[in-house]
Amino acid sequence: MPGRAEGGVPRRLRIFALALTAALLPLPALAAPSKADVEVQFEKWVQADLWPEAKANGISEKVFQAAFSGITLNWNLPDLAPPGFPPPKEQKQTQAEFSSPAPYFNEDQLKKLAATGRGFAAQYGSTLKRIEETYGVPGSIVLAIWGRETGFGAAKIPNSAVEVLATKAFMSTRKEMFRTELMAALHILDGGDVTPANFKGSWAGALGQPQFMPTSYLKYAVDFDGDGHRNIWTSVPDTLASIANYLVKKGWQRDRDWGFEVSIPEAVSCAQEGPDLAKPLSHWASLGIDRISGKGFPAGEMKAEGMMLVPAGRDGPEFIVTPNFYIIKEYNNSDLYALYIGNLADRIAYNGGAFQGRWGDVGKMLRSDVAAMQKALERQGYDVGGSDGLPGYKTRRSIGQWQAKNGMKPTCFPEATMKGKLK
Repeated sequence: MPGRAEGGVPRRLRIFALALTAALLPLPALAAPSKADVEVQFEKWVQADLWPEAKANGISEKVFQAAFSGITLNWNLPDLAPPGFPPPKEQKQTQAEFSSPAPYFNEDQLKKLAATGRGFAAQYGSTLKRIEETYGVPGSIVLAIWGRETGFGAAKIPNSAVEVLATKAFMSTRKEMFRTELMAALHILDGGDVTPANFKGSWAGALGQPQFMPTSYLKYAVDFDGDGHRNIWTSVPDTLASIANYLVKKGWQRDRDWGFEVSIPEAVSCAQEGPDLAKPLSHWASLGIDRISGKGFPAGEMKAEGMMLVPAGRDGPEFIVTPNFYIIKEYNNSDLYALYIGNLADRIAYNGGAFQGRWGDVGKMLRSDVAAMQKALERQGYDVGGSDGLPGYKTRRSIGQWQAKNGMKPTCFPEATMKGKLK
């Protein structure tokens, strides 16, 4: 009869059993994409996705094709997330220790940079004078940033900026940001200031001797040598003036210092730091805060605003800084970076030396422990500026306020002994 197989087993049941067995067998794994597959996707993305946007933004086809001639993905860059590959493992940064500030201020490195900087101060004296007259930024500050960023132009910058930016725009963990920077890079090339062959940047896409991202180049780079091109790759005048222009556009105050290392009396609370707690320097002086060098504050600064800065709490150098300190931080958002630039500039300008205050044994706690302290302080109503495990000025002063409130001597820095008390 129809519907029966040999041996008496109904045909439909036999088919069902075979189908069920097949369903229970493991499926063959889909082949993971190879790098070659991703390169093909990249080429399609460049022509089908990126080029229409570039064209809509006024980039000529000739410039676009020249920019991408010979460009392939750079697989050696960090923070990549190639399509089809396993996602990068999340970095549990809150479990790592944050570093002590002391190694950041390597004395041998600072001495070498200062000596080289003084040489360049003499060599480019007339250019620096003209820059200071034009922008109001001291030459020593400009030289210090140049020295810190690329060793006064000596650092090798071998990467194709287009390759780096395109790779990151296509498959990094921050694709949108790098796509914006890539489009800015194409505008730079379209403007004719630099050829694709000379368009070099860091592994992060920062360009030339001052290490500007492309969007910053478009806003702040200047032609100071008068050759008609903004050249931050080989022109020292353009490089130095571009740094000065960046600072002044960010708000640099002419005729003001960056700050002063000071001694803060024990009776004066360290929980008064931060740019939002600015006071005239005469106020800080009235509290008995003196320059550690023994010199008085400049007369021209006394009525101007300054801010307390204690980057390691009571266990490190102490400062009264001006708003210009925070302008330096616009270049690199780090207290230590801005202090490094200020110290290096003082060495170049005045043959100064290391900070006299010594960095204590700080920075040894786990970031997770500091983050837990920050969360505990937030629960008590303190503004710590976020619980990222890094003790910025809001965290430091909150700790100082909490310590004082609980009958402890304010140190304004997280300590291991606080872990059991601050929950």
